[in-house]
Amino acid sequence: MTWIFTAMTVVFLGVLLVGERSNETLRNVAKPVASAGFIGVAVAAGAIDSHYGTWILIGLVLGAAGDVFLLGVSRWSFLAGLTSFLLGHVAYVVAFSSLGLDTTVTVVAAAGSAVIAMVVFRWLKPHVPPELTWPVVAYIVVISAMLVSALGAAGLGAPLVIPLAATAFFLSDLFVARDRFVHPGFVNRLWGLPLYYGAQLLIAWSTMP
Repeated sequence: MTWIFTAMTVVFLGVLLVGERSNETLRNVAKPVASAGFIGVAVAAGAIDSHYGTWILIGLVLGAAGDVFLLGVSRWSFLAGLTSFLLGHVAYVVAFSSLGLDTTVTVVAAAGSAVIAMVVFRWLKPHVPPELTWPVVAYIVVISAMLVSALGAAGLGAPLVIPLAATAFFLSDLFVARDRFVHPGFVNRLWGLPLYYGAQLLIAWSTMP
C-alpha cells in the first residue's frame, strides 16, 4: 500500500504542476489529492504504532492542511497555511528529537542554521509586509529547528532520509517565500513543489519499522 500512495502523490504532483501552469481548477483538485498520498504512505507504513510515527503523522496532516489553506490568495489563507506548517514543523522537531540527538552535530548545525536563517531573513525583509514580519520570523526559526533536529538525529544513526527530507523541505520553502514575497512565477513552483512533495514522502517513509 505504501507504494500505491507514493505513486498517488507522484502522479498528482505532475497534475498539480500542469494546473499551476494553466488551470486553477486542476490545481485545486490535484493538490489535496497529492497531499493525501503522503498521509496514506505514513498510515500504511504503520506510523500510528510508534511514538515517532505518531508525531510524524501529525506533522504530515498539518502539512496537508497547510497545502489546502495556501490554495487561497487572501492574507488570512496565507497566515492559516503558515501556521499549519509551523505547527507541522514543531511536530517533526518532537519526532526527530525522540530518536536522540548528537550534541556536537546539533550544536554545529544550530550555528550554521542560525547564519543561514539570518541571511534568508535579510533577503526577505524588504519584501515582507510589516504585519507579516513576526509570523515569517517565527516560521524561519521553527523550520531551522526542524533542520537542526534532523541533522542531530542523523548524528546518532537515524536514517539519512531524515536530514535529506529536512533539507529538501527547507529549500522548498525558499521557493515558496520567493514566490510569495520576492519574485512570483511558475519557476518557483516548478522547483519548489517537487522538493516539497519529495520531502514529505521521505518523511512519511521514515516511519516504516
